[in-house]
Amino acid sequence: MSTFLKTIQEGIQDMCYIWWLEMKNTIKDEGVLIFFIIVPLVYPLVYAWIYNNEVVHDVPVAVVDMSHTKTSRTFIQKLDGTPDVKVAYHCNNLAEARSLIAHQAVHGVLYFPDDFEQTIYRGEQAHVNIYCDMALMLTFKAIYLAATNVSLDMNRNIQLSRLNTFTERDEEINTQPLAVEEVPIFNPTGGYGTAILPGVLILILQQTLLLGIGLSAGTARENNRYKDLVPVSRHYNGIFRIVLGKALCYFMIYAVMAAYDTLCIPLFFGFTQLVHATDLIGLLLPYLLACIFFGMMLSCLVRYRENVMMLVVFTSIPMLFMSGISWPQTAIPGYWQGISWLIPSTFGIRGFLRISSMGGTLQDIRQEYMALWIQAAVYFFATCLVYRYQIIVARRHANDRLEMMKQKVRTFKKAVPAEAENPS
Repeated sequence: MSTFLKTIQEGIQDMCYIWWLEMKNTIKDEGVLIFFIIVPLVYPLVYAWIYNNEVVHDVPVAVVDMSHTKTSRTFIQKLDGTPDVKVAYHCNNLAEARSLIAHQAVHGVLYFPDDFEQTIYRGEQAHVNIYCDMALMLTFKAIYLAATNVSLDMNRNIQLSRLNTFTERDEEINTQPLAVEEVPIFNPTGGYGTAILPGVLILILQQTLLLGIGLSAGTARENNRYKDLVPVSRHYNGIFRIVLGKALCYFMIYAVMAAYDTLCIPLFFGFTQLVHATDLIGLLLPYLLACIFFGMMLSCLVRYRENVMMLVVFTSIPMLFMSGISWPQTAIPGYWQGISWLIPSTFGIRGFLRISSMGGTLQDIRQEYMALWIQAAVYFFATCLVYRYQIIVARRHANDRLEMMKQKVRTFKKAVPAEAENPS
């Protein structure tokens, strides 16, 4: 029993020693501090500020009215009265409107043909042509929905003028036989910020962790600092102490950063937040552990400090798409979904979106919750294998250098007597 307690005591001491070494190196390294502290604090503020308006308003459009009739002018006035679109220019032809789009003065064009009103009076279907700049989907959505709503409202008035009804109820039944009431859930404003920000916040936590851990690993290799870990790993159990000690350092820092990003940022900017503290802690605990061990495992690929920047920047956008928040999960090919299951942010983003924006519980995200714990366990043992290999390599290099020094000493000792006998 005393031997067991002594082993536990030594393990805790070794783990605290590794924690102290990693914390000291983190504080001394300005690059790691930037990715661990500055970026998680500032980046979410920038994203939240950009998406704070949720939806775009007063999108400038140009109008080409070849009809010049009361009906076309009514359509234009109603369109200009919507909060989403602003009629900024009236053009004589499409060539002028195309020039405005090329100079980014407007983001769309509405074209009314010369027979617009006559077609309506003949009882035929008239057309309003809409041309949109597809460089930004939000402006396209605003223009198209605004024009659609105006056309539906005018269609109703045209139908009423042709009906022989006596009561308002008759008019309502004839113009709208099927009543539709739109009630947006989970995203009441229909805004882009509420939809995308939860995923961005979770992805920022993972990517900054990968950057900081990779930068620290690249610095350690450049300075050959892994030799400091060799005395601690006296046997195989020492690997667990090293991994847990370093992970404890990262976890202590990111427990604060995660609370700030997931609780404070939505509160500051008024985004939808239905999460409970217990559910959030239950999700973030395995998520942070999975990200930490994932980053420590990938650190074996980092030979220089600059390498991790290219790796993380290249993978950030694909990781966001594969999570299913920016592109429908059902539309992602099977092999890409298989790759996404290897990344902690996939399940972290899906789980956080459901408990934060949809008011779910840990039971509702049981699949994502269990997947994160499985990832944390798998990446922990993978990290242990990677670190064991690194320490074996460090020991081998140390032994080779020691043997080389001994060989030089033996050669020097043999050469000294020979020089003494032959002073010339």
